Amino acid sequence: MALGPILPRRFYARDTIAAARALLGRVLVKGATAGIIVETEAYPGGDDLASHSSRGLTNRTRVIFGAPGHAYVYFVYGMYECFNIVVEPEGRPGCVLVRALEPIAGLDEMRRRRPAARRMEDLANGPGKLTIALGITLRDYGADLTRGSLVVREPMEPASFEIAVTPRVGISACAALPLRFLIAGNRFVSKI
Repeated sequence: MALGPILPRRFYARDTIAAARALLGRVLVKGATAGIIVETEAYPGGDDLASHSSRGLTNRTRVIFGAPGHAYVYFVYGMYECFNIVVEPEGRPGCVLVRALEPIAGLDEMRRRRPAARRMEDLANGPGKLTIALGITLRDYGADLTRGSLVVREPMEPASFEIAVTPRVGISACAALPLRFLIAGNRFVSKI
């Protein structure tokens, strides 16, 4: 699998919404598995009550207040891990939830981890599905995404696409905010 360079830390040191949009089309890599990011949600800090950082600095949220370009992984519904990328300059909270991937490498491994997925489109088309497919767990909390086995890379050949914008999914606080971004028409986005 030929991919471009790993995204540098400065890529992540930007406004949360801009980062959520900019991550679309980039490639999330964990070991031998990889997928193109096709859907994200922005969780800026401050008044966004859906953001975990809105409650302030805690053991759970400490990474969100740290340097950009780190993984924020948390457990949800007692069964799934969700993978977020810390953005904004250090000390200013913000993160981007990666909601769906278009699988491009390690497909056999993804299928082994997600035997219920009958179609390739179902391997990583949701936040819990993609963490299982790529093997992302709570052990990846705080991982530096600028080096190591869990990184985000430029695609070798960037594609042009339109970005669709909708409200975020599966939350109650600040639910109407248009902070979900997806590659318009992509068949690998989550099914809501």
